[in-house]
Amino acid sequence: MKIAVTGATGYIGGRLVPRLLAEGHEVVCLARNPGKLDDRPWRARVDVRECDVLDSAQAKSALRGCEVAYYLIHSMGSTEQFADADRVAALNFAAAAESNELQRIVYLGGLGTGDQLSSHLSSRHEVGEALTAGDTPVTELRAAVVIGSGSVSFEMLRYLTEVLPVMTTPRWVETRCQPIAIRDVLSFLIAALEDTAGSHVYEIGGPDVVTYREMMQTYAEIAGLRKRFIIPVPVLSPRLSSLWIGLVTPLPVGVARPLVDSLRNEVTVQSTEASRFGVATMSLRSAIERALDHSEADVPSRWSDASSSPAQAFSWDPAWSGGTLLVDRKEVPAAASAEDLFWAFSRIGGATGYYAFNWVWQLRGLFDILVGGVGLRRGRRHPDDVRLHDTIDFWRVSSVASDEHLQLSAEMKLPGDAWLDWRIEETGGEERILVQTAYFRPRGLAGRLYWFVLLPAHNIIFERMARKIVEAAAHRSVRQ
Repeated sequence: MKIAVTGATGYIGGRLVPRLLAEGHEVVCLARNPGKLDDRPWRARVDVRECDVLDSAQAKSALRGCEVAYYLIHSMGSTEQFADADRVAALNFAAAAESNELQRIVYLGGLGTGDQLSSHLSSRHEVGEALTAGDTPVTELRAAVVIGSGSVSFEMLRYLTEVLPVMTTPRWVETRCQPIAIRDVLSFLIAALEDTAGSHVYEIGGPDVVTYREMMQTYAEIAGLRKRFIIPVPVLSPRLSSLWIGLVTPLPVGVARPLVDSLRNEVTVQSTEASRFGVATMSLRSAIERALDHSEADVPSRWSDASSSPAQAFSWDPAWSGGTLLVDRKEVPAAASAEDLFWAFSRIGGATGYYAFNWVWQLRGLFDILVGGVGLRRGRRHPDDVRLHDTIDFWRVSSVASDEHLQLSAEMKLPGDAWLDWRIEETGGEERILVQTAYFRPRGLAGRLYWFVLLPAHNIIFERMARKIVEAAAHRSVRQ
């Protein structure tokens, strides 16, 4: 079939597309920022169409010629009014699907029943209802905690358990849930293509029903950690809990808060109708073991791949920059090859660090977490390789050309917009010049004060960083 996939830049969609291709389907990826898919290994095998589902005309045009569509879009973390944005987007998509006479929409929502659902789970259900507003049948799969390398649920579980041997936690650690492996979620999504019923909701989950406390203890056992001491307390509000999770895990507060608020709801499978799809689900233990088997370099998609906006590349245009652009430029001669220089600066962040004054960068990451930012703990997808729109700590790759340049767009909390850029300039001889430039576009007086107060420290840090990058490149050249 010709299948449209929304959310292909995200965690689930990024893994679903290659599965669909392996099944022999023709895939159309709908993306608000098509460039984010340029470096995916399957990019040449799919049709990528620009589509913002908040634009009804664009959604209608993007679905032209498709037979089935996967709806894997979620605005959580991109706006405080995510429920309103998700409702409008779903209604637009339903109308576009009806206009193009699609055979079916497959939607992945969230488990949960009752009248006291969190705003996150309520929104997930509301999206499912909005998608059925048109005439197109909707197969809605509802899942709880998804266990897989790089998933937001697994990363929260992993960091909480590994970092804290003793935890004082809210009462939600005793809430029951029914986790499911990412492999099984994908199998259900594929099987849903054969659904012949009208619009219907199916609840999916693994074979184990556990509390969050039991899930953390299971993780600790599998990871070879000592048993965790978990002490529930009644006083931690969702806001306080999300701030605490923001300190310990890579999740920014904007993502953590709606998730934490949802943990008070029991999310277990109440209906066995999904058994009709014939998916044999794996146990929690097997799912965790499988997730831990994958190193960072093996992970095909991560929760941080999706973002509310693309990494914005710097453009030397006074009108674009608002008339104010502050620049710190360092030039360092280098005898190393372009390949070695690129290798050196493209390894920035993650386990490699920042070549100089790493403790300062770690302090900046901690401060970013305290003010609700992402901090340094998103790490890197791969220790050496970079691709467009990758996350690197609190940066995102906004431009990259192998053996030529790398540009990072800042996603830490700042009173302005910032970029860090490395370029290799050829001199015509054996020597090259590494040009490292920090750009800052301030917002208001606070932005200007921020830049000039930190300018002396930045001058020292950035100068040392550039020289250390050149030294690392030269050292690699000698070894080779």
